Amino acid sequence: MSETRYTDQHEWVQLDGGNATVGITKFAAEQLGDVVFVEVPDVGRKVNAGGEAAVVESVKAASEVYAPVGGEVTESNAALTDDPAKVNADPEGDGWFFKLKGVEASEFGKLMTKAQYDEFVKGL
Repeated sequence: MSETRYTDQHEWVQLDGGNATVGITKFAAEQLGDVVFVEVPDVGRKVNAGGEAAVVESVKAASEVYAPVGGEVTESNAALTDDPAKVNADPEGDGWFFKLKGVEASEFGKLMTKAQYDEFVKGL
């Protein structure tokens, strides 16, 4: 069974076994506005929890996307290179950024649940 957790930097991570899918939240996509460029990490790259992993640029700003958990990149969403608007259209679905393997459950467990993240966003 998969579970999704959230960071205070507005990334989401869905863990399914030891594999994770990472993207930015709907809130982040709305704050960015129209996404015009996405740079995803290379397959095989190792990322650390909290480390820079990707870049997203919109008409308003450029932002780093941080890895919510550490692991090795197994797949990057190449579709975002051709169609960065996918991030706006479906940020918590088809607009995912990259997938990881070797994720530590303990790192995942430190992240916010959906309810905790929703409360966090209300306070912004």
